[in-house]
Parts: sequence; structure tokens; C-alpha cells
Amino acid sequence: MKHSIKQQIAMIFMAVMIGTIALCWIINNIFLETFYVQNKAGVLRNAYAGINAAVSNGDIASGEFDLELRKICDMYNIGIVVIDAESKTIKSSSRDVNILIGRLYDNVFDPDSQMEYIEENDRYSLAASMDKSTLTEYIEMWGVLDNGNMFLIRSPIESIRDSVSIANRFLGYVGITGTVISAFLIWFATAKVTKPIMELKDISEKMARLDFETKYNSRSINEIDLLGEHMNMLSEALKKTISELKTANNELQRDIEKKDQLDEMRKEFLANVSHELKTPIALIQGYAEGLREEINDDAESREFYCDVIIDEAGKMNVMVKKLLDLNELEFGNDVVVMERFDIVAMIGNFLASAEILTEQNGVLLKHEAHAPIYVWADEFKTEEVVRNFFSNAVNHAAGDKVIEIKYCLRKDNGKDQVRVSVFNTGEPIPEESLPHIWEKFYKVDKARTREYGGSGVGLSIVKAIMESMNQQYGVINYTNGVEFWFELETK
Repeated sequence: MKHSIKQQIAMIFMAVMIGTIALCWIINNIFLETFYVQNKAGVLRNAYAGINAAVSNGDIASGEFDLELRKICDMYNIGIVVIDAESKTIKSSSRDVNILIGRLYDNVFDPDSQMEYIEENDRYSLAASMDKSTLTEYIEMWGVLDNGNMFLIRSPIESIRDSVSIANRFLGYVGITGTVISAFLIWFATAKVTKPIMELKDISEKMARLDFETKYNSRSINEIDLLGEHMNMLSEALKKTISELKTANNELQRDIEKKDQLDEMRKEFLANVSHELKTPIALIQGYAEGLREEINDDAESREFYCDVIIDEAGKMNVMVKKLLDLNELEFGNDVVVMERFDIVAMIGNFLASAEILTEQNGVLLKHEAHAPIYVWADEFKTEEVVRNFFSNAVNHAAGDKVIEIKYCLRKDNGKDQVRVSVFNTGEPIPEESLPHIWEKFYKVDKARTREYGGSGVGLSIVKAIMESMNQQYGVINYTNGVEFWFELETK
């Protein structure tokens, strides 16, 4: 900042003060002497009026008039002489009466041609003159009183000039001292006045950097404080507006990303569906053509062909249904309804309905007895997770063909949770396949998956459901099998 407002205000005040003092000094030098002369001329007129009145009233010889005359002469530094027609001194304020009488005669009978007349009438003359004997300038008044006496009143101009000189020097000293003192006072005064302005400057600078935390502390006493309050209001409005803009921008960015993601998912969905449906459609087409061309006329062959077609069509129907469910979850169109229910009872009911499936596959089911465990989740979607884990365990159970379902109450990040695990004996999942088993249509053993009619979508549905409820899930390899698990909050 080249010049602060404090410096500018202080400099303006000091310049005005110095200019005012300088102007006064110039006016004194030019006009003060003339003013003093005019003022002294007025004093001489007053003295003339007083003497003329005293002569007319007969008081000129009184002691009171002498005292008043001496007071006027001492106060205004004037000399007075009054003489009668016979040149006899009637009244004088000076011991050098002859000098005053001589000066009176010179002015009346032999006036100086260089005399500067201020006023002249039939009663008296008033002029500035030079006493040639002493070379001293005077302002003099002479003439005739009402009783015929002559008079002279005069005052030296040199004293006036000396007074003007003293007054100008005093004004200079006072001006310099006053300027210095006032400069300090103005500096501190402007610092106090401009302090809130500097605060507003700092606040506006922070606002320019989008920092709206600093507020102006209003004293509510003048326009600057009112401006500060308005700055606070502007700061809050800008903060709110920028926050809304950032939120809108973030939402727009998410919408753009979601649109791109949906486009990618749509393309992936079409590619995966066309890939997965290719084999069953080819089988259906092949066996249907065989039936039409009557490759085998016996009823057993036709029945086999029809069974294959029905089986493949059923697999296609299941896969398309699962894909549609998965898309609903991934696109966020399926609403998650959080409710409180007993997870132990829900799994028990499901296992009862799946008892035929376990018997058909020769699986030994272990479901430990447990007290009710109430959780917060979408019950329908949670049952879908259990269904996928369980069917996956049944299809991959090997060796002793044991499936074990367990519950583990735990606390994670201050939250009470239950971990539900579904374990099946058999071959562990290859380590390189573990990161991919949650992907759509990924199959660790494609031949076996094909054998039991798996679509490769079940674990993708589990992933979508658990993420829609913001809960954890995973898989653990053991030497004798695999364990899939998921967690739900109990409180």
C-alpha cells in the first residue's frame, strides 16, 4: 500500500493547518499595519471627541479629566497638546510641550507636501507624517476645538510596526509549535478513526481469498460500523451462495459421473447378457432344430431334447431375473427399507424351507442354536444375501460336505454388530480369483458353474445389497473350505 488512508488524512489535516497559519501570517504582514493605523486613527478621533467635550463642558482643568487623559495617553501611546489663541498651553500630556506646539504650527501653517492624509474636514485633519527632526513617523490629528482652541494629537507609527512584527513572530512560533503538536494529535486521532477502516480492508482482502470466517466487530456508532455490519451480511451471503454453488457443482459432477457410470454399466450389461445367453440360446436352437428335423424319432430322445430346452430356458429366465434385480440395486432404483428383526429366526426359517435342497445334495447342515439377535437392515434383501451365500455353499460343498452357519457378536468403531458366516467344506478359492469373485459373471470354475446352472451374478447381488445398506461383507479361505460373511448393526 503506497499511502494508507491514515497517512492521507493526517497529511490533509496538517496541510490545511500549515496553509491556514501561512495565510494568517501573510495577511498579517500585508494588512495588519493598515488595520493598526485605522484602529489608531479611531483612537485619535475618540480622544478628540473627549477633549472637545471636556472643553465645551469646562471640565478640561478638572483632576478627573487629567486622570482620564493620562490613562488614554498611556494606553494608546499618544501625545496631546491644547493651546489657546495666545499660544498658551491649556492641556498637555507631554513634558516636551514646545515640540508638540512646534509640530502643531508646522502642520497648520507649513504642512509637509509628502504627508498622507487619512481624513480632512473643517474641524480637523488626520494624516500620517514624518517628524524630520527625529525621522520618526507619526499619525497625527490637528485642528480647532469648538471653543477656538487649537490642538494636536499624535501617536508614533513605529510602535505599530513593532507590534505588527512582534505579532507576526509570535504567530510564527505558535504556528510551528501548534503544527508539531497537532501533527501528533492528528496522527493518533486518524489512527483511531481509520482503525475500523483497516479492519474492513483486511476482511475484504480475506473475502477476496474466499475466507469468510473473520467478522467485523461493530460498535454501532457511525457509518463505518454500519458498513462493517453490511460487510458481515455480505460475507454470510457469499459464504452461503458459494456453499450452495459448490454443493450444486458437486451434485452435477456426481450426476455426470453417474451418467457415465450408467452408460458403462449399460454397455457392460448388454455385453455380459449377450455373452451369457449365447450358450443357452445356441443349445435351445440346436435341440429345437433337431426336433424339427426329427433326428431321433423315438419318444425318449424327443423327451430328452425337450428337457434340455426347458432346462436351458429356465436357466436363462433365472439369470435374466437376477440381472434385472442387480441392475435395480446398482442403479439405486431399489429402496432400502431399514427395519428391526431377529436375524436368527429369519435364517432358521430360510433353512427350513431349504431343507429339501440340502438333502438332495447330501449336505450336513450345522446351525448353532442361538438366542435372538435383533438387527437393523432390510429383511427381504438380507434374506437374499443369505440365500446366495447358502446356495453358493451347497453348490461348492465337497469332501465332508458340511455347511456351518455361525453368529459372532462384536463391537467395531463403537458400533455393536453381529457377523453372520456361512462356511462350507471343499476347495479354497484360488488367491488370484479372490479380488474378482464379486464381479458380474465371474466364475472360478466355469465348467462346474455351468453344471449346476450358476449365472455368476449371485455374489454381485450380495455386493450391491450390502453396499446399499453400508455394511461390510467378505470371504475367508481355509485349508478345508471357504467362509463367506456379512455384518449388520444390532443397535
